[in-house]
Amino acid sequence: MRILIKSVKIVDSSSEFNGQTKDMLIENGIIQQIANNIESTTDQTISGENLHISAGWIDMRVSPKDPGYESKEDLNSLSAAAMTGGFTEIVTLPNTKPVVQTKEAIAYVKNFALSQLINIYPTGAVTRNCEGKDFTEMLDLHQAGAVAFTDGDHPLWNADILLKTLQYLAPIDSLLMNRPEEPSMTIFGQMHEGIESTLLGMKGIPSTAEELMLIRDLKLLEYYLGKNFSPKEKSCLHFSTISTKVGVELIRQAKAKGLPVSCDIAAHQLAFTDADLKDFDTNFKVNPPFRSQEDIEALQQGLADGTIDVVVSDHNPQDEESKNLEFDMADFGVIGLETAFSVANTYSNLSIDKIIEKLTTSPRKLLRLENVSIKEGNHANLSIFDPSQEWIYESKNIQSKSKNSPFIDKKLTGKVKAVVNKGKIFINK
Repeated sequence: MRILIKSVKIVDSSSEFNGQTKDMLIENGIIQQIANNIESTTDQTISGENLHISAGWIDMRVSPKDPGYESKEDLNSLSAAAMTGGFTEIVTLPNTKPVVQTKEAIAYVKNFALSQLINIYPTGAVTRNCEGKDFTEMLDLHQAGAVAFTDGDHPLWNADILLKTLQYLAPIDSLLMNRPEEPSMTIFGQMHEGIESTLLGMKGIPSTAEELMLIRDLKLLEYYLGKNFSPKEKSCLHFSTISTKVGVELIRQAKAKGLPVSCDIAAHQLAFTDADLKDFDTNFKVNPPFRSQEDIEALQQGLADGTIDVVVSDHNPQDEESKNLEFDMADFGVIGLETAFSVANTYSNLSIDKIIEKLTTSPRKLLRLENVSIKEGNHANLSIFDPSQEWIYESKNIQSKSKNSPFIDKKLTGKVKAVVNKGKIFINK
């Protein structure tokens, strides 16, 4: 298949063409030519105003729901949502039914992805059934293809488990990801603890629950490394979905010490505060919860100065039976694959180059994946977009099986046009 992309601006700091507007010819999945003007017979031509192209985006935090909860999402709808959102690669959490804790569970996901445009990288569970009690066979899961290890939605509450996991993963140079939450402080919590939760009469989730877990994990990491540790190039401990001002500062200080840590934030955390929950819309029920404007500003600053390494979608589909309930009975979670880029572009205050870095280079480095670069002769793993186009996110166009998004009918800036990978192309209508 021959694909020609006309007059597209290249956004790739590792490419000699970075910042230049060129034509690009792709044949059988390989970038054949990058030049000022290419005239060629093709199967598909992509053109338009203000087209940009980058290495294919990767999402480090996706709840697949399949197997076990296919009414909320299956792997086919997940793939469609990822492509619509501009992602060519996704990293899936282990919180399915059964939990991803066997070689067979890893193979189920990887085998599905073989025939798809997108690459799917499953993570393996750290503990059996993600209960925080007994270890899984992490070395076997690594051999089977687990790209990292995490209990996903469940924080690693057991300090000894976290410490020993760091030790177990060191010889295989694999990343441990933990969601920082002290679970004993968040029981029955519904939203951010503050004035708004008091006014609405709802049990709050305090910022301290996140910050305590961060302090604990960072202390354990220092203990694991020893007093005279040498700074490491790669992160070995990654914090998922940071949401508080103090949390950002704790990670900033840890990096200044040379600790091998990294973190991400969910794109939607930049867009809303706890004040937006006044109508009890369960599409705003997320964990970590939407916090204060001060926290949002800290997240923006953390993105700008490099404290926050990655932006994720934290895609967590929930069906009507899980969301169309009283607020305190509804499940946490929003869908985010189709809007993550646009939300980050609309609310982060970052340049497009910085946003793309946090969707491409940074996550691949953390996951020990080969970097993707726009260069003649390289495989075409590409995302094509217009960063200035405004559009409305409409329910009728959602590709996910679930519709639990706070962005429905809202205007966003930055529209995905197409993705290319494995010799296949998907064009976003």
